[in-house]
Amino acid sequence: MASTQTTISIEQLFKDLKNKIYRPIYFLCGEEPYYIDKLTEYIMQNVLTEAEKSFNQTVVYGKDADAAAVTNIARRFPMMANYQLVILKEAQELKNFDELIHYIKNPLKSTLLVINYKYKSLDKRKIIYKSLQENAVYYESKKLYDNKIPEWISNNLAKRHYKIDPKAAILLTEFLGNDLSRISNELDKLVIVLADNSKPITAQDIEKNIGISKEYNNFELQNALGTKDILKANQIINYFAENQKNNNIAVTLSMLYLFFTKILLYHSLSDKSKNNIAATLKINPFFVSEYENAARHYNASKVMHIISLLREYDIKSKGYGNASTEAGDLLKELIFKILH
Repeated sequence: MASTQTTISIEQLFKDLKNKIYRPIYFLCGEEPYYIDKLTEYIMQNVLTEAEKSFNQTVVYGKDADAAAVTNIARRFPMMANYQLVILKEAQELKNFDELIHYIKNPLKSTLLVINYKYKSLDKRKIIYKSLQENAVYYESKKLYDNKIPEWISNNLAKRHYKIDPKAAILLTEFLGNDLSRISNELDKLVIVLADNSKPITAQDIEKNIGISKEYNNFELQNALGTKDILKANQIINYFAENQKNNNIAVTLSMLYLFFTKILLYHSLSDKSKNNIAATLKINPFFVSEYENAARHYNASKVMHIISLLREYDIKSKGYGNASTEAGDLLKELIFKILH
């Protein structure tokens, strides 16, 4: 069989599966489980008919098996079907995983062996890695950077014929992080509730249906600081202090660090055209004006001082040099120093 490289796209994988182009081995690995689960689910639902599944579909968990057991199952022949399907979940916990190489080098063409190797990648120095590259469909699902999540949300909704405001996509990202499975589940709920797809999903829709405050969140804190809106910034910080359980200081510090780092980068640009700013800062062009405005309020020297403050308060939030001050009070101190 032709070698399949790690650069194979998720789109190509689904296209081949929909066209019933099957391979004996699918090795699905990586830190992002979302696409591993989606591919596995699609294969389980579509390769065999319901009648064929009874005798020809087997799910094995790595923590409950070893390489010899998986190999023996994979070498069975299908009963009254063209294929048997073997799903190996949690393969990263399989005993003697490397011993699967004997089957990988000589797989049974009537078996589809799907290996889920989640939350990590295979050591590229191992012989089994090379063997999988040569004899399997090898797909690595990598974590998306936070700045790519809003675009992912927009694309995911576009496939469902929905649009979302850039601000609403950022709000979702700030609240849900980069866990694609969690984001997808929330989007599923949204499209069910918002049956009308003629208008873009707004921050108000997010607040009403997911429970994220459109006024008191890290994104709005960033905006308030960028415009030096002292009243608004203090309102948000006081809200955070009163609701510390739902407003983790580590998340706030991380987002502000990224924000001010990008402002510093903005100051270093010789080409301050909108497209170049968006490309260099890795932001949606929609938000360029916010960074331009923030840069007018904070010169490069002040930004460097703020970044130093953020590092200092990150250390304090972890208990170093600060034994008793609560997270909410630390944030109040920090925001005061940023604004004055």
